[in-house]
Amino acid sequence: MIETHDIVRPPEELVAGLAAIGSATASSELNRLGVRSAHIRGPVSFTPGASLAGPALTLQFMPKREDLYQVDEYAEPEKQLHRHVLYHTQPGDIVVVDARGDMASGVFGEMMMIYFKSRGGLGVVVDGCIRDLGKVRNLGLGLWLRGTTPNFHSQTDIFPTAVNVPVACGNTVVVPGDIIVADDDGAVVVPIKLAPALLAEAGSHAEWEEFSRLRLSQGGDLRTYYPLSEEARPEYELWREARNGDASA
Repeated sequence: MIETHDIVRPPEELVAGLAAIGSATASSELNRLGVRSAHIRGPVSFTPGASLAGPALTLQFMPKREDLYQVDEYAEPEKQLHRHVLYHTQPGDIVVVDARGDMASGVFGEMMMIYFKSRGGLGVVVDGCIRDLGKVRNLGLGLWLRGTTPNFHSQTDIFPTAVNVPVACGNTVVVPGDIIVADDDGAVVVPIKLAPALLAEAGSHAEWEEFSRLRLSQGGDLRTYYPLSEEARPEYELWREARNGDASA
């Protein structure tokens, strides 16, 4: 019998806070915290407008070697580890798949994703492909993929080898339980140990950006308002105090 480990999930309020900041701010603030690039390169959004954050369940594929893995699409289903990662799904989870950038293997299809959705899964980030794209899109999941294929998961060159282990998705390390922040710009991995510091920094960043966005829309000088200059900071502080005062009234 195959046994795989679950993940340790972060506090819900931490995830919710990161969901509000978006991938661009997460990436730039993580750079300031010492992570040069947290962007999972390769997978792009196949669900425009979707924006979410959640803890990572991980699935690893390796090049197929027939003496190690001869299972076809429906034979011996409990030997197929791409099913086991979904068994761990809890509400708010995101599945991250290192499929080696393979464009000929559909890691998941409609049936698997119906199950994932029914357990509260939010979305998938796949360095590779899924199949049944039209039907999966209709489920309302967030999808970050390299592409699509009609093939099943192990039909050609790769097979699933491990669940909830560190993976290299899009040449970026993802540790089980890390927080994924994903939107139209792409998917970013937030190391769980840096998540509280990121949230604190990003909150301040988002606030001055809101002020700068307003001033730029009113014809303000880009040199003054983006990034926020020391010249503009007193004006920003007055705006911030007024806004926070109105909010608490």
